[in-house]
Amino acid sequence: MEKKEIRKYVFQKRQEMTQEECDKKSRKICKKILEMEAFQKAECIYVYMDFHKEVSTKMLIEEAWRQGKCVAAPKVFGEEMRYFVIHSYEDVKPGYFGVPEPVSQEEEAGDEEALLIVPGVGFDENRHRCGYGKGFYDRYLSVHTRHKTIAVGFEFQIVEEVPASPYDVFPQMLVTEERVIQ
Repeated sequence: MEKKEIRKYVFQKRQEMTQEECDKKSRKICKKILEMEAFQKAECIYVYMDFHKEVSTKMLIEEAWRQGKCVAAPKVFGEEMRYFVIHSYEDVKPGYFGVPEPVSQEEEAGDEEALLIVPGVGFDENRHRCGYGKGFYDRYLSVHTRHKTIAVGFEFQIVEEVPASPYDVFPQMLVTEERVIQ
């Protein structure tokens, strides 16, 4: 499948899923991540704000806050994405394409050791990733190479093959409600 076809397929599957199913599967995914050494040892979590039945990151965010970890979310500036600290959900408002973004001016100073949770539209078993097509994560991760990266997706987001280009940056791990792919 071409990336365009993968996006169409996954968006349809997400639309068909009930909010209850999305929440239940998201909790399973988050529980797996919470048990991982990468999460437990991280002092800072860089996490996307979920939108339109993406894997919910709420459980990760709230547990990180509970443990006193720094939590930062991305904000788009033109072609660039930067991370800003969020202390509560009051710190985010709809931004680029309606996706929740930080309103805080407290830019995270670039903790290269932070655990970065990566969203995606589609994945394959080689951890190739199909995003939304703007390349924000690939550009960010090509510069910030020391992050531990965990992509999250629902099992139906795994397709046979995602076309990859030399500019794509693959996450180190992919977690679904059913498995962990390394």
